[in-house]
Amino acid sequence: MRAYVEGDVEAFQLLYQRHKARVFGFLVARLKTRPEAEEVFQEVFTKLHTHRFKYRKDAPFLAWLFTIVRNSLVDHIRKQNTRGKYLELSPEAVSTAMEEPRGGQDVNDAIAELSSLSSEQRMLLSMRFNEDLSFAEIAKSMDISQSNARKIVSRAIQKLRRLMSGEEH
Repeated sequence: MRAYVEGDVEAFQLLYQRHKARVFGFLVARLKTRPEAEEVFQEVFTKLHTHRFKYRKDAPFLAWLFTIVRNSLVDHIRKQNTRGKYLELSPEAVSTAMEEPRGGQDVNDAIAELSSLSSEQRMLLSMRFNEDLSFAEIAKSMDISQSNARKIVSRAIQKLRRLMSGEEH
């Protein structure tokens, strides 16, 4: 991102190639239709370009990008003004959204299979364990407190442990 801010157009292409699947998957998982996801996706990368000079070089790029993604998603939902159009995360949508598997079974696949977790819990677990974001980065990206981010992840982990031990079904 630093190179792109400094005028290297090829750096944008690299950023786009590296993150397009994750961003699009995130949107597909949260919006009901693919055309809506495509619309918001285009908006995200347009905003990335437009606001590139606002990028702080000390900020983690992925957290900054997903702040744009989240804000674009919220703006889109507000424009639609119809909450019933949007679905919770489904295992299929989460599987579609993921790239770069990490080992035998991707954490996202495991998280997606557990429908008893809320979409918020699944999203924060994914940010924490797949994207290796700190609680501070997650909090900033999701516009919540760092303490709240920790609580959500902690409760999700506790729920996963109960599920794996057979205490919940």
